[in-house]
Amino acid sequence: MSPAQIADLDNAVVEMVHEIARGARAAGRELALLTRAQKDAALLAMADAIDAQVSDVVAANGEDIARGQANGMAVNLIDRLTLDEDRVRAVADALRDVAGLADPVGEIVRGSTLANGLRMRQVRVPMGVVGMIYEARPNVTVDAAGLGVKSGNAVILRGGSAAASTNAALVNIMRASMVSSGLPANSINLLTEGGRDAGRALMTARGLVDLVIPRGGASLIQTVVTESTVPVIETGIGNCHVYVDASADIDMATKIVVNSKTHRTSVCNAAESLLVHEDIAEAVVPGIMAQFAAAGVTVHGDEMMLKYAEAAGATGVAITDEDDDTEFLSLDISARVVPHLDAAIAHVQEHTSGHTEAIVTSDLGSSTTWVNQIDAAAVLVNASTRFTDGGEFGFGAEIGISTQKLHARGPMALPELTTTKWVVEGNGQIR
Repeated sequence: MSPAQIADLDNAVVEMVHEIARGARAAGRELALLTRAQKDAALLAMADAIDAQVSDVVAANGEDIARGQANGMAVNLIDRLTLDEDRVRAVADALRDVAGLADPVGEIVRGSTLANGLRMRQVRVPMGVVGMIYEARPNVTVDAAGLGVKSGNAVILRGGSAAASTNAALVNIMRASMVSSGLPANSINLLTEGGRDAGRALMTARGLVDLVIPRGGASLIQTVVTESTVPVIETGIGNCHVYVDASADIDMATKIVVNSKTHRTSVCNAAESLLVHEDIAEAVVPGIMAQFAAAGVTVHGDEMMLKYAEAAGATGVAITDEDDDTEFLSLDISARVVPHLDAAIAHVQEHTSGHTEAIVTSDLGSSTTWVNQIDAAAVLVNASTRFTDGGEFGFGAEIGISTQKLHARGPMALPELTTTKWVVEGNGQIR
């Protein structure tokens, strides 16, 4: 934001956010000194507290869902918002998973002893205060809080208004649990007032907040990236492609394409674009289209893809240039037949969002070329795009998937929430 835009923010809202940030910074200093055992015990207590109050969380979530439906919220966004009992327990289990992970704080990244006897080591330390600005994904509330505590950071959360009741219930439970564990409640903070000005005050609180991470749609991410004066790790949208190469196993390709598209449509690692080599199209596409028809997928296809869709009873519409760049987050997919691997790579290079790009092939040369030439946070060979996820990568949980190239890229978990400092020990050396 420009100085003029910052000046236009509601002063009362700015002061409220700054006061919360000051409390978070004090809490962060305490968290930074905790042992792994203390942090893990706090995480396990938080998980138990959420499990014990699962009915309260579900009831609060019901309020958000009812409000969203009354406001005409799209079905895929309702899915992102929804926390039933199983999902709440899964969120609590994610905290337990984080507790079981290695603590990055204190890890020595590198070190040496110089010729003059100085002993040097680069050590991982917490960022300090991390701000999260995100949309209607209440599981992010718990993941961000848990990863923050484990990495020794205080967090300030600015969730979307659509999940206001759920987020408040979860944060109240976690803050109370922190106090019961003897840790500062201000380790976990939720901005509940101030509307968009609160979010803008958070991302311009330079000196009080060390890092801001946006998580949501393209508009939200772009706003934070362009207006923040606090350093930002950019999480990107997922226009993810699956390319079926000429040598692909037909059964494998069908399973991977269908899973990538239909397993869960409202997430950033769902496939949004399908490319198929012309030499295998007649053998593999009809089976894919039959399963798309059963799942209710609308195919935004070129002439060849529409022919296969129609024959299989799938809904098809003529593809547009805009479709090639669209993150549908729904039962829609763009689909094209391509003449060769190079054409598939060129298409992805032009339209990728840099998130996840997958190839299905039995040819080592094709997979090697794909891996070497595709520039994305995750490049997959013979696997569903749905695996680009912190939990699936073994990180326990994630705070987002970075599509930038500085500091962190791909699913971000504990190490990405730390920075480093140099510790230099001597015995009287001078220069």
